[in-house]
Amino acid sequence: MRLYDTAKQEVVDFSPGPVVTMYTCGITPYDAAHVGFAAMVLTYDILQRRLRDLGHTTQCVRNVTDLDDSILEKARQLGVNYLDLAAEEMARIDDNLKALGIIQPFSEPRATSAIPDILGFIGMVLESGHAYQAGGGVYFNVDSFDRFGQISHLPRDTMLQLAAERGGRPDDPHKRDPLDFVLWQPSLPDEPAWDSLWGPGRPGWHIECSALALRELGTTIDLHGGGRDLVFPHHECEAAQSEAATGETFVRHWMHQGMVRLGGEKMSKSLGNLVFVSDLLKEWEPTAVRVGLLAHHYREEWEWHDSLLPDAADRLDRWRSAGRGDGGLTGVREALDDDLATPAALAAIDEAAAAGQGVSEAAALLGVDLS
Repeated sequence: MRLYDTAKQEVVDFSPGPVVTMYTCGITPYDAAHVGFAAMVLTYDILQRRLRDLGHTTQCVRNVTDLDDSILEKARQLGVNYLDLAAEEMARIDDNLKALGIIQPFSEPRATSAIPDILGFIGMVLESGHAYQAGGGVYFNVDSFDRFGQISHLPRDTMLQLAAERGGRPDDPHKRDPLDFVLWQPSLPDEPAWDSLWGPGRPGWHIECSALALRELGTTIDLHGGGRDLVFPHHECEAAQSEAATGETFVRHWMHQGMVRLGGEKMSKSLGNLVFVSDLLKEWEPTAVRVGLLAHHYREEWEWHDSLLPDAADRLDRWRSAGRGDGGLTGVREALDDDLATPAALAAIDEAAAAGQGVSEAAALLGVDLS
């Protein structure tokens, strides 16, 4: 299998051991699951299915960010407890992912479950000399870590721009460098707070994933995934603090999902331009939604169109008419081994079905049950 590695900026061999450890950044549950999130989760579902087909065991951790600025703000607007909001939305999201046939994660830990781990992790970073205390918080010192930028390869001015756009607060007066990022911060009066050696407060955004990955999977993991919008600052900061704390390589392979767009803009909760999976499932069978999302390569940025699901439903009809058999299976395997090329995998099944071959086994490898 060959996969594109974001840090190496090329397609490279992906040759893990018998047990493949994976960490993918999950959802902040203050709203329902949208198509962009579903496409991302589906990518790592397909990757696991092919790895298991090759004989590997997969351990995929997908975190739940039930504590950050956005969920606290939404809970504040609604006048509800942030944990109640997270629980309600996660129940809906889990139902959507189950309907789409997504493999259950190895574990799905929540940020709030990791406060003791986070406190210990911050202590490790401080002891390593890569962090400092200021203004009641703790900050990572990017000048102390010469590999900062190893994943994104971005110039400093672009980093500053993205940090400002994505919650990095480069204008924080307590920072020694605008690119320094918070590990621990004082809580506002209406926010949850935990006691720490540095005063009461709550974790920064990036620290939860480092602490959870270390707790659930160990020092070094085979593959880390998420949306492309997480490359900087989230994954860059995550790698820096993890390697500063442990002194070991954090991730062997970085894999990122292209953005789904609607109306020319990235589909995101912050912009509010969303197509919700729950709405699609009211009108279309889950298998059609799954096949529709697989029609785009995971690294591709693509625009949502209403024709996507009618086309997927027609495709499913042709596959079902072809009957049972292993037609197209070799082509699907070859396509998935070529940087998880799901459009080529679909085409291989189309070709076999058109030739009168049953394609149930090839479809099953993509998580599509034709019964």
